[in-house]
Amino acid sequence: MRFSQSFSLDYTRELLQRSGRASRDAVLAAAVSGAPTVEDAATLLSPAADGLLEELAALAHRATVARFGRTIGMFAPLYLSNECVCTCTYCGFSMGLPIKRRTLRIDEVVREARTLASRGIRNILLVSAEHPKHVNAEYVALCVRETKLIAPYVALEIAAAEEPDYVRYVAAGCDGVVLYQETYDPESYAEHHLGGPKKHYTSRLDAPERASRAGMRHLGIGALLGLSDWRFEALALLQHARWLERHCWRSQINLSLPRINPAEGGYSPKHPVNDRDFVHILAFLRLALPTAGIALSTRELPELRDQLVSLGVTLMSAGSSTEPGGYGEPGAAGEQFELEDLRTPAQVAQRLRELGYDPVFKDWEVMAVPHAGVAAG
Repeated sequence: MRFSQSFSLDYTRELLQRSGRASRDAVLAAAVSGAPTVEDAATLLSPAADGLLEELAALAHRATVARFGRTIGMFAPLYLSNECVCTCTYCGFSMGLPIKRRTLRIDEVVREARTLASRGIRNILLVSAEHPKHVNAEYVALCVRETKLIAPYVALEIAAAEEPDYVRYVAAGCDGVVLYQETYDPESYAEHHLGGPKKHYTSRLDAPERASRAGMRHLGIGALLGLSDWRFEALALLQHARWLERHCWRSQINLSLPRINPAEGGYSPKHPVNDRDFVHILAFLRLALPTAGIALSTRELPELRDQLVSLGVTLMSAGSSTEPGGYGEPGAAGEQFELEDLRTPAQVAQRLRELGYDPVFKDWEVMAVPHAGVAAG
């Protein structure tokens, strides 16, 4: 059975409704259980849990240090193309927007990868908009192969693919796939994905399983916060991660928490997530999924990123660009969205050391893959 066949919208909403009546004791019991059931974990999203946020944050910190120590994996996205055949309301690459379009040649991909390597980044996430003509399986596999000669760890954040293509990417040296569902609410998904292959909710939902069957060692999933109710998205993400842990157990599961940032097109989120809610989601995911990697992108302000490190984060991007060729030729193409943390990798690493953490730039045997979908950066 695929996850799309087991995921129940009604069940998820019912759990959230029931969790709204959770007591303080029920929240604390779920928080210290180590691996709560989905039903018990739902209490961690309740109003009662909101009143215990400091306690939950402390427990999340302890759980993270116990499992992962004080190491933070560093990575950066390398954008291959912003040419797209999809119409997505929130994305700066959406078809029809008046931005400068560009697809990197292979030699340009190599140049970008070398630039990142010169800045210390050895974990590279290849990112692309969705255009079958410009970004086909042959091109992607070649990008992976060439980047792998420069960086020990290479992952993909591209359009959902079929299993034979994922097999091809693994053969080229790909270590993982990251793919956001964007929103787990089918109605909201249809509202925000108006045209192109990305309209197919179920195909995207089941893509991580296809990647795992193809031999991908790491799977990154997440939801784009702001498209739907954050409590619903968090609980749906938990169910997806638990399903993957059971059925794709050969792959490490990793999560991300991107919030919608300003982008070309001017989309304003209908369900904005404030900083307190963001902390709540992070603590919830760490306590409910103690073995999952959690990535934090440069969408967030430097001060907030520094504060969130201790709550469950195991991966951070640094020195990012969200435009194709943006490391060697900034401004030559349109960017996907605006970034908030503009510090260099060296500056981020230094701040992590000041906070008592060890930034890891090259650890391809154990490092978890970063976030998925349209939320790189």
